[in-house]
Amino acid sequence: MTEASTSAPKNVTPSHPQLADVELLRVDHVGIAVADLDEAKRFYAETFGMRVVHEETNAEQGVREAMLAVGDGAGPRIQLLAPARPDSAIAKFLDRSGPGLQQLAYTVADVEAASAALRARGLRLLYDTPRRGTAGSRINFVHPKDAGGVLVELVEPA
Repeated sequence: MTEASTSAPKNVTPSHPQLADVELLRVDHVGIAVADLDEAKRFYAETFGMRVVHEETNAEQGVREAMLAVGDGAGPRIQLLAPARPDSAIAKFLDRSGPGLQQLAYTVADVEAASAALRARGLRLLYDTPRRGTAGSRINFVHPKDAGGVLVELVEPA
């Protein structure tokens, strides 16, 4: 191999110190809106071999959810989200868009700091203060109109 082929391209920055205040650590999960949680769990288990590693009802958000592990379970999860009541955000999403991808979530070190840093960049967040998410995590969301049409969730694990 030549020296040129082993070095990083000149137009790629290996890190972005100016974005350190957001401190995204990894992709946490991909949220999928479903009408029937039990049917969706069965489908993902029988079709793709995924397994449920956590399940709960979040009454505050009006959602029943299940976290599914992929492969050895070391990486990001798939989150199935079904409405627990007809006025929930997931129920409205299903009415508007049907079942499918609903969100992309990132693990952050500090959800309040990440939210403040993104607000300072002019992005709107859905909550003034973080709310309770899956398994006692703290969460906030970047408005999809400010994130290229993607609902971005920030997750600070419990």
